[in-house]
Amino acid sequence: MGNTTAFSRRMIVLAIFVIASAATVVHAQTVLPRGHTLFTANFEGPSPLAVWSGPGKLDAGYRSQKAACVERLDGPAPGSKMLLISLPPERIRGYTVYAKAMVKAQNVSAKPLPWNGVKFMMQVDSPRGASWPAAQFDADSFDWQSAGFAARIPDDASRVLLFVGLEAVTGKAWFDDLRVYVGKTPRPPQTRPAAQRLYKGHDLPRLRGTMINPSIDEASLRTLGKEWNANVLRWQLIRYVAPAYRYTPAHYDQWLQGELRKLDAALPLCQKHGLHVVVDLHSPPGGSRTASGYVGSDDRLFTDKACQDKFVQVWEHIARRYKDATPIWGYDLANEPVEGIVEDGCDDWHDLAQRVGKAIRVIDAQRALIVEPTEWGSPLGFATLYPIDVPNVVYSVHMYVPATFTHQNVFGKGPPVRYPGQIDGTQWDRSAIEAALKPVVEFQKAYGAHIYVGEFSAIRWAPDNSAYRYLKDVIDVFEANGWDWTYHAFREWQGWSVEHGGDRNDISPATQPTDRQRLLCDWFSRNQKPRW
Repeated sequence: MGNTTAFSRRMIVLAIFVIASAATVVHAQTVLPRGHTLFTANFEGPSPLAVWSGPGKLDAGYRSQKAACVERLDGPAPGSKMLLISLPPERIRGYTVYAKAMVKAQNVSAKPLPWNGVKFMMQVDSPRGASWPAAQFDADSFDWQSAGFAARIPDDASRVLLFVGLEAVTGKAWFDDLRVYVGKTPRPPQTRPAAQRLYKGHDLPRLRGTMINPSIDEASLRTLGKEWNANVLRWQLIRYVAPAYRYTPAHYDQWLQGELRKLDAALPLCQKHGLHVVVDLHSPPGGSRTASGYVGSDDRLFTDKACQDKFVQVWEHIARRYKDATPIWGYDLANEPVEGIVEDGCDDWHDLAQRVGKAIRVIDAQRALIVEPTEWGSPLGFATLYPIDVPNVVYSVHMYVPATFTHQNVFGKGPPVRYPGQIDGTQWDRSAIEAALKPVVEFQKAYGAHIYVGEFSAIRWAPDNSAYRYLKDVIDVFEANGWDWTYHAFREWQGWSVEHGGDRNDISPATQPTDRQRLLCDWFSRNQKPRW
């Protein structure tokens, strides 16, 4: 999807416990400022594991005598072994909180799925669903290292669980010096804007199209623009790298210039075939390699000020290059940003997007600026998003909820999941889709914002033509709310292709249009073309 590791969202919480010296909690205050310590656990003192549930033991710690240790020996069946604490969320609803710990691992077996393995994680439940923020670990053995994650707690969070341990693997892991603290206070109160004409950045009733492979040829652009009648495409500036990838500014510039040359060549063809273009910076400076092999919008982008400065410079360069390019509708500042812990001296995503937006506006006052929320651009991210102070902004959501359905068997084998139906214990149908997208609708109404769905999809081998039914329902909701949209994706990876049938083993295009292709083309047939 822009990022197929979207199962691993970043959330975190506060623990308010009065417990022994093994864990020290600072009680809630009227105002909790940034950096305020909420919970600590160093596992020293008498019975430090007494407040935790689950199997665990004490072992030598990080520069101390004690740490929590979880060990899972070889066994015939997959499983998990966790220490768990239930954390009351009442005081920190609406906050962004950070969690850090020292972690060590030894002889951890291969992960069945990318998000398995050593776990320093929380589960945050709300009526809108659950999130599982977690620190990321790649190696099977490593010495003590700092790990952390961040999350924005929904205003309606109902339960928070903190886990440390091993998930679906064997091996041994140690945890010490846990700290939970305030990252950001809740967003400012909503203020309804003065009555004004809704800014969309175009004068068409609706933009409907697809994402594309940036190596697309003219024949495919003609098919999309002329035969299918799409009127917009989302152009990915996406960087695929080897597992040992390390970011350097020089290598980044070399890659970027090559990708911009592809876009240069395509823009006259997009104009010829009536296609607006969204320039999507899928791989900003400093991002890390995802499970799918491309560089995402995370990692050093929020921990390294030099990467943030480079991010601004990149967009200034893109704006100067394309400020007079007729087909370009907007600049999508960063694909599926994953904020994580924002280090001192760095901007969080709201402030960084605002800083980039102001820099672009000095150069290009016309193009729409497209801003996605953190939490991978998901609907849940809109629950804590608030507008940036820059004119002419469109806000974008990515819709892959529930991921258990949309991404079934992308990472490994599992049982078939049907839509509509029971998925992860919830009945999913159009009303559930509407509920999942409610934060986006609320944001749209509160701030008078225009919404663009930059990505949505369902894997083509979902059983019993389920992908068609899911796509039909989500598009109906988009249209009911007046949103522009681009399907993921056209002539990119065959797993998302509407030109391929439901048999996973058949990677040839279908001989007749699929129901999913007919669905898209039916909506595209209602499009008006740009007046250039």
